[in-house]
Amino acid sequence: MNILITLCGRGGSKGIPGKNIKKLNGVPLLAYSIKHAKEFASIHDNVDILLSTDDSAIKEVAFSFGLETDYIRPDYLANDTVGKIDVLKDAIKFQESKNSKKYDILLDLDVTSPLRTQKDLNEGFIKLLADDKAINLFSVSKPHKNPYFNVVEDADNGYCKLVCPSDTRSRQTAPQVFDMNASFYFYRRTFFENGCKSAITERSLYYVMDHICFDLDEPLDFDMMEYLLASDKLGMNL
Repeated sequence: MNILITLCGRGGSKGIPGKNIKKLNGVPLLAYSIKHAKEFASIHDNVDILLSTDDSAIKEVAFSFGLETDYIRPDYLANDTVGKIDVLKDAIKFQESKNSKKYDILLDLDVTSPLRTQKDLNEGFIKLLADDKAINLFSVSKPHKNPYFNVVEDADNGYCKLVCPSDTRSRQTAPQVFDMNASFYFYRRTFFENGCKSAITERSLYYVMDHICFDLDEPLDFDMMEYLLASDKLGMNL
């Protein structure tokens, strides 16, 4: 089995300028995912790691932490309107051509959501492999809100309504839901061969993290994660 790990990061960012290489608790954000990728590769056979970026500064930081790549993301894939799946497909195509082999599994580690452990990655990987019909798996967290109980949207009459109307009268009896936390995604080769456009398919699995995990979208998110790491509030080693 051949495995490709991808780390994707663009130079531009509206929410947090330069966030992929911005220092988090004294270490560039990208470095956490490089460490996770290298640790996963060290305990599995036939694993390659690829950085997908259009930014030379990101490549330089990656190189300083032991990840060198000659791949440069094409301009048409380096903007806010491009979906992640298209970015991954191009990365796989490049790496397969370079190494003259096909990858059976792709593991995408989102640089902006680094609160993951090797336990998460390995248990998620095992769960995917145990289901021959599943074509991908992604990480999730327990939600703060439930669309069947306390998440609303605009209604056509000018008022509001529940996103998912139901007969439930309490949060405890509402159907169980999860937040996609964007930390990691496993894809089988068939996911891309089937032309899937979204990570959510009819044959997708999820892995529930038993610890805090969130994506860095705004400056406040960065400050919160900085505090958690600096104060050793996470209870895990990144």
